[in-house]
Amino acid sequence: MASSSVSVYLKDENLTQETRDLLSSLPSEKGWLVSQMYQFEGSWQAPALLQGIVNCQKHFEANDSDVILATFPKSGTTWLKALLFALIHRHKFPVSGKHPLLVTNPHSLVPFLEGDYCVSPEVKFSELPSPRIMQTHVTHHSLPVSIKSSCCKIVYCCRNPKDKFVSLWHFGRKLAPEETAEYPIETAVEAFCEGKFIGGPFWDHVLEYWYESRKNPNKVLFVTYEELKKQTEVEVKRIANFIGCGFTAEEEVSEIVKLCSFESLSKLEVNRQGKLPNGIESNSYFRKGEIGGWRDTLSESLAEVIDRTTEEKFRGSGLKFSC
Repeated sequence: MASSSVSVYLKDENLTQETRDLLSSLPSEKGWLVSQMYQFEGSWQAPALLQGIVNCQKHFEANDSDVILATFPKSGTTWLKALLFALIHRHKFPVSGKHPLLVTNPHSLVPFLEGDYCVSPEVKFSELPSPRIMQTHVTHHSLPVSIKSSCCKIVYCCRNPKDKFVSLWHFGRKLAPEETAEYPIETAVEAFCEGKFIGGPFWDHVLEYWYESRKNPNKVLFVTYEELKKQTEVEVKRIANFIGCGFTAEEEVSEIVKLCSFESLSKLEVNRQGKLPNGIESNSYFRKGEIGGWRDTLSESLAEVIDRTTEEKFRGSGLKFSC
């Protein structure tokens, strides 16, 4: 993938020899979005992000005051980044003032751990203001040891797999049009359900954090995109209480919810024009943000394939999705 317009996460010119040696020892498959993806610690990754995960595991040191946002790709990450930033810094940046979210894309305000580490192991996360907010897509078992052993908080957000798949499908076609042009959606659904998808298997990813949230509710908060959409203020309060910055006034909740809403963020110039440092167009992160939007893209038969897989994988877990 030689194009300079391609996301840094999909390029491989910055791979070290150490990473190339590691890749040669791992199972590999022809991928969607990337020519080749590799299975590392049970999940499938693009080479650059795999390098970022390894660097993150080796070098990242968590603080007890950190807040880590964990998601599977296209599960509400942008929205949660905005909400967490606004919540944690609401006294420093009142919503009524010149808020950073009005002029800065949420992805530039909340670092992507393995994304930042994919280019270099020398990332200065220590320079972030405390409490630090960072985001990751890695599975729970692949998190750096310091995150799991410290008192830092993990907020995990998941989304209905059909909506998540469709959101990633459209995002990917925009991100890497050459790689995805001749990859039919039927093949993509099959690969997704088999777990052979970037970041996958999806179900293993979700269940790891689900079980961790039940085992250690003071450490991991499990949030669903659907509940966040249906009762936003209730869920935002729950998140705020969990990360230690609960509300005292109802007014503040509604102001933050409005500031961080899809409708508000998607209309801002900073989220409509230009590219982020990672090479991705800012507007790629704002498509529809709807519940049940999969119906515009998936046939009933393809939706049933995902539903059957979801039912099989989540059976006995107590975890269910609407829509």
